[in-house]
Amino acid sequence: MITRRALVSAASAAALALPLLLPTAAAGSSPAGAAAAPSGARLQPPPKQAVATGSGGAVSSVNPYASQAGIEVLRRGGNAVDAAVATAAALGVVEPYSAGIGGGGYFVYYDAAKKKVHTIDGRETAPARMRSDSFIDPSTGKAIPFQEAVNSGLSVGVPGTPATWQKALDDWGTVSLGRALRPATRIADDGFVVNDEFRAQTAMNEARFRDITSTSELFLPNGELPVVGSRFRNPDLARTYRELSREGTDALYHGEIGRDVVRTAQNPPVTAGSDRTFWPGLMERRDLANYAVVRRDPTRTTYHGLDVYSMAPSSSGGTTVGEALNILENFPLSSADRVQALHHYLEASRIAFADRNRWVGDPAFSDVPTKALLSKEFAKDRACLIRPDATLTSPLAPADPRGATTGCARGKGTQEPYEGPSTTHLVTADRWGNVVSYTLTIEQTGGSAITVPGRGFLLNNELTDFDFTPLTPGVPDPNLPAPGKRPRSSMSPTIVLRDGKPVIAVGSPGGATIITTVLQTLVNRLDLGMSLPDAVAAPRISQRNRTTTDAEPAFLDSPERTALEGLGQHFVLAPQTFTPSPEIGAVAALEFQRDGKVTAVAEPKRRGGGSAMVVNESR
Repeated sequence: MITRRALVSAASAAALALPLLLPTAAAGSSPAGAAAAPSGARLQPPPKQAVATGSGGAVSSVNPYASQAGIEVLRRGGNAVDAAVATAAALGVVEPYSAGIGGGGYFVYYDAAKKKVHTIDGRETAPARMRSDSFIDPSTGKAIPFQEAVNSGLSVGVPGTPATWQKALDDWGTVSLGRALRPATRIADDGFVVNDEFRAQTAMNEARFRDITSTSELFLPNGELPVVGSRFRNPDLARTYRELSREGTDALYHGEIGRDVVRTAQNPPVTAGSDRTFWPGLMERRDLANYAVVRRDPTRTTYHGLDVYSMAPSSSGGTTVGEALNILENFPLSSADRVQALHHYLEASRIAFADRNRWVGDPAFSDVPTKALLSKEFAKDRACLIRPDATLTSPLAPADPRGATTGCARGKGTQEPYEGPSTTHLVTADRWGNVVSYTLTIEQTGGSAITVPGRGFLLNNELTDFDFTPLTPGVPDPNLPAPGKRPRSSMSPTIVLRDGKPVIAVGSPGGATIITTVLQTLVNRLDLGMSLPDAVAAPRISQRNRTTTDAEPAFLDSPERTALEGLGQHFVLAPQTFTPSPEIGAVAALEFQRDGKVTAVAEPKRRGGGSAMVVNESR
């Protein structure tokens, strides 16, 4: 029997090395951190564009180094899964504050040969020693202050990203993990050009980074912020990737990398004299040894005759986007009345979030009514709440999707819990028609702020996605901590099909705003008739069952704002998340044309602009 991996040509197997536009250095010969260019050397990142159309495969991500890594794999005969792992590993180098092997994520894959969508739940898990009251301070009986939980070993979940990469490659890839890691390893060795976004994100984290010796040494070279235009190297991460290449993921889950992870989470290397409270972590080596990704059935709903697939719980992305789309299908949205279209989008999101907060958690620990949440009947029942001339009052009460005609209840609910805004997303496609939509994260921008000494990567703070205490006293909460449990996520990697063939692949970072970003992008494209690049670039608004709706500055200056406020909507400036700019999300998307070509789309401005690439670009 010929396996997928056996089909790779000798040329493909020979090297997946990425030729960087940087002066190179011998592996391991350079110190970590930022360094000026050698005399006469010219530092130049790969070229970046927000839209690319062509054939042979495509990649879109937030960073040109990462997209180029994926494209190089495609050019050398790899498929969409190989390219996705290569792109993700490169993001771990150039976007280390958003993702990396210290975190987790959700992988959605469309198999062109079988016309079927598969998913991997690579979410982090709680250690075996975690209990429902682990975020309660025993000295006060109250929840630990959120910022103390964020910057602590207590918030570190068992990483799922390396296991996700290995599982995806084993099941659907054509190359080994070591070959998929080669481009990222080269980038970590040779370095990348520091841009404004990387410096700004470092500055946002500077105070807490200085409180961890290993983090300060790596990301604040010589005690200073990295300089824009300088070269940033991470030889520790390069060595870590090589160890994973040689030994496989056992190096983390059963080996020395894992030993270092556990030791660091239990005893963060706090800088002498720091006055920040660091709660020790609960993770032990057995937690790593017992970790496993989960192959889940995707969520599925239909919208305007299209099949919309996404991630099932433990993520709430698929159920919440799907429920909102089902609600919206009861109304005639069109560009002829943008105000009403946006009003309905906001109200559908408000309702779906009310139900999400009550019902969605790790299905291994609670009975999550996924099928009922996505039923057309439940959506029609909930749609009766929406009026064209008035806004619902938040927090709106949830309804029981397993009940009968309960959707029009207007009781008072609970406020949306906080969810970290970082994360990153990528999409890939290959010449055979396979597609990947993959969202991965370490939670907060900068994660827990704890770098594993000598390993070059940050640990996640994903366990802060649990509810520290029940949202509503006396009402079962599906998202309380428990041993081995996955915290609820909002990641929404999505693939849309028409008659079994891909139409759109889309996703975004942004914490709970991931859901609204994906939903608004789909509404913009499918209902308002925008092109996909315009749908991505359009100003964003995010309603998550709150009394106010977050809005980007461009929307606050629009005529739609005034009209929507006349209906009772109330807008506030979106908080600063990835950068000092108030932005919502950072989409990476693909659209598949009827002539066989694909259009890769990235953000034109958010997070400094993303990177869309295709193997053979049409001119």
